[in-house]
Amino acid sequence: MNPAEVLILSIVEGITEFLPVSSTGHLILTAFLLKIPQSNFLTTFEIVIQLGAISAVLVIYGKSLWNNLKLWPLLIIGFLPSALTGLLLYKFIKKYLLVNPFIPVITLFIGGIILIFLEKFLNKRKRELSIQNLDIKKSFYIGLFQTLSVIPGVSRSAATIIGGMIFGMTRKSSAEFSFLLAVPTIFGATALDLMESNFQFNASETILLISGIILSFISALIGIKLLITFVERNSFVFFGIYRIIFSILFYILFLK
Repeated sequence: MNPAEVLILSIVEGITEFLPVSSTGHLILTAFLLKIPQSNFLTTFEIVIQLGAISAVLVIYGKSLWNNLKLWPLLIIGFLPSALTGLLLYKFIKKYLLVNPFIPVITLFIGGIILIFLEKFLNKRKRELSIQNLDIKKSFYIGLFQTLSVIPGVSRSAATIIGGMIFGMTRKSSAEFSFLLAVPTIFGATALDLMESNFQFNASETILLISGIILSFISALIGIKLLITFVERNSFVFFGIYRIIFSILFYILFLK
């Protein structure tokens, strides 16, 4: 990987991590377009640079998280399903799911249809639940939704936001809980990958990883602000349409 590729991948990660469009799916397809050879380091890079994204969450929501200790059990419970799934399927995910561009194209398309359908359906339901009123049981169920995101293209953000809305949370509260739930989830995924890799990176690879984390942090700050501003006034139908169009065009232009 060269510096230009690191820059592009990091910006894509930061901007898309918290949007319901799948950052992992976009990273896989971006790497495919850039013709970056598949390697263990590439998949590790795509996972590790997410640390920049959760750092952005801590900068924006760290004070609220620290001042509201009641949130911690909710986040831990919500994280457990993904933690178990990641531990059980880690090798399969890294060896098969993160290297095939057809998978995110398919799931982006299907996810777009589901996002539009659920948004239309959920708009008819009354949703007043805030993060402060969320209980352990509902947090666990939202965590179950998050496990779907092990499939590239599903989108961790979309899965958790939709899960939150299904259980009565407002769109903004669902998005903010999704941001916070990303902290233990992404940290856990990164820690697991680094341990499996035995931290065996040369000096050049280490510099690329650190650069990627910093760049994704900067772009994630922008991504979070954009999403919060957007959801206060709009539904997620726009993202569903984007997923469908993007997946169709990518297939026709680059995979067919």
